[in-house]
Amino acid sequence: MKLKNMSKEELETMSYTDITYMLLKENKTMNTAKLFKSICDLLELTEEEYSEKIGDYYTSLTIDKRFHMLENGEWDLTENHKVELNIDDDEEMETEEETEESEEPEEEPEENIDSLDSIDDDIDDVDDDTLDLSIVTEEELEEEN
Repeated sequence: MKLKNMSKEELETMSYTDITYMLLKENKTMNTAKLFKSICDLLELTEEEYSEKIGDYYTSLTIDKRFHMLENGEWDLTENHKVELNIDDDEEMETEEETEESEEPEEEPEENIDSLDSIDDDIDDVDDDTLDLSIVTEEELEEEN
């Protein structure tokens, strides 16, 4: 069914993205502003409602996988665009060769025991420094002043 043949009540039951899908199915590509303006005209929305809702509308278009934004900023249906994958046999061979080379086990570095001991010594020093600390209440602080 075409949008022009639908009643306002029928259109109001549809989401903006469903109406957009039908608009793009019937027409050529359009930018966000023209698409939403067409929807507002169909639903008889005011300029104020247009201004308030266009941001959310744009977000819904970007999330919906049925729509594809073209380089010129216009929207089209994703189904109208093919994704071509060109696999070059030479590149595939290089990838396989690189994989074979990278499967060689790497030597693990030896741990430096001396450096670990010095870290332990540093930690012990910190612990010794904290032995002299104590918790003081606010009352004790006031008595000292």
